[in-house]
Amino acid sequence: MSESFDGVTLVIWRHGQTDWNIENRFQGHSDIPLNQTGHFQATHAARILAGMSPVKIVASDLIRTQETAAKLSEIVGMPIETDPRLRETNGGNWEGRTGEENRANDSARFIGWISGDDGPAGETGERRSEVAARAKEAAYAAISASTGTIVLVTHGGTARCLLGSLLNLEFDDWGSLGGLSNAQWSVLQYSRYLKRWTLVEHNAGSIPEPVFGNEAVN
Repeated sequence: MSESFDGVTLVIWRHGQTDWNIENRFQGHSDIPLNQTGHFQATHAARILAGMSPVKIVASDLIRTQETAAKLSEIVGMPIETDPRLRETNGGNWEGRTGEENRANDSARFIGWISGDDGPAGETGERRSEVAARAKEAAYAAISASTGTIVLVTHGGTARCLLGSLLNLEFDDWGSLGGLSNAQWSVLQYSRYLKRWTLVEHNAGSIPEPVFGNEAVN
């Protein structure tokens, strides 16, 4: 299947800001819309991403990603494909609560999860490994029969899980990837020489520039 990755650029784009982001509430599957700042962020980012000439836009089915993706869709005149596998982590009993509340009510489990263990979020929610598996399936489905730039509009936690999985990082190293700010993105390209995905940009707000002399010693 790796041969079909040639010529593919994956842009993993986090949704714009919501009120729950500001309040530090665990959003998970809760369907929270963008706030005014989030709409501005998404519009600004979409104008830049349009310069990458995307061939496909695939978004989580939650409203905050749909509203974000719509900004790019309007500019490039391309429909949004929806894939629930790009949703944020199901936060179980933590959803709707602030980080402070979750530390107070479920301290050991919450701190362990923040530290990077693979336990289910909020006791009844998803494991990071489960999120990575479904998001990776969504990415491969989006790549199928496509070349060019594919934009996946998703969520902060899902983005990190997807990046760690696609880059073949050990699970314990996923935390070494910094988070994505609202409406920022990461860019992956498949290297036919290395036979793996490479991280071109992370938490970016600009179009990637060529890396000249990448094969030279300098």
